[in-house]
Amino acid sequence: MSIFADHKERIITGVVLVGTVLTVGFIDNFYLMWLMLGAVYILTFKEASKLFGVENHSLLIYAVGIWLLAAVYPYGDDLFVLAGVAYASAVAYNKNLEWKDFFPFIYPTAGMLFAFTMYQEYGVLALLWLLVVVAMTDVGAYAFGKSMGKTSFSETSPNKTIEGVIGGVFMATLSGMFAGLAIVDLKISIIISFVVAVSSIFGDLFESSLKRKADVKDSGDLLPGHGGVLDRIDGYLFGAIVMLVLLRGLV
Repeated sequence: MSIFADHKERIITGVVLVGTVLTVGFIDNFYLMWLMLGAVYILTFKEASKLFGVENHSLLIYAVGIWLLAAVYPYGDDLFVLAGVAYASAVAYNKNLEWKDFFPFIYPTAGMLFAFTMYQEYGVLALLWLLVVVAMTDVGAYAFGKSMGKTSFSETSPNKTIEGVIGGVFMATLSGMFAGLAIVDLKISIIISFVVAVSSIFGDLFESSLKRKADVKDSGDLLPGHGGVLDRIDGYLFGAIVMLVLLRGLV
């Protein structure tokens, strides 16, 4: 009861988020999934733009355009590459354009497009697998870090400890091993779960570095008790890319 009272707002928000994600996953409708991931993408695009110091608000229109194309183009991850080619061409043509304005089209755009493509190619069970691995990495890192963490992992995020990271990766690999069996065999499931867990640690660390440079505590304040949307999905953005690449290469 004491834990609930101390973190009531955070827990309620978390329950609502998990309930929403599981409901959409259970319905498993292409356009509903596209709509939900699209809403997350646009919100995180706006938050990332602030962290990068991008002031060109019209870029949000192009982000919406990319996601609209993702609904009809079968290889969403290719759109990320095409966006890079298009922007490089624009910078070459217009010297007034700044490279930093493209950063939100790398992060979080790449991770969101890869997550959506993974859903298209491997189904909702792949997203569930990703959810289990990243969530258990966070839970394990917190539990082991609080109970036995002593050695700092990185100056970027002082609260992270090596003990917590190892514990988180271990729990995520073990949990993900079972979640992945619906798609791949045991050996591949262990490998992918382990590598995705490690990548999610660095996804979280990357966002922490952005917040440190922007001198902010959270990426936003949309989610009571959690901060911004980007604060909740940072590990998934790296994890989705790594998982799709490994699924294509190993399966």
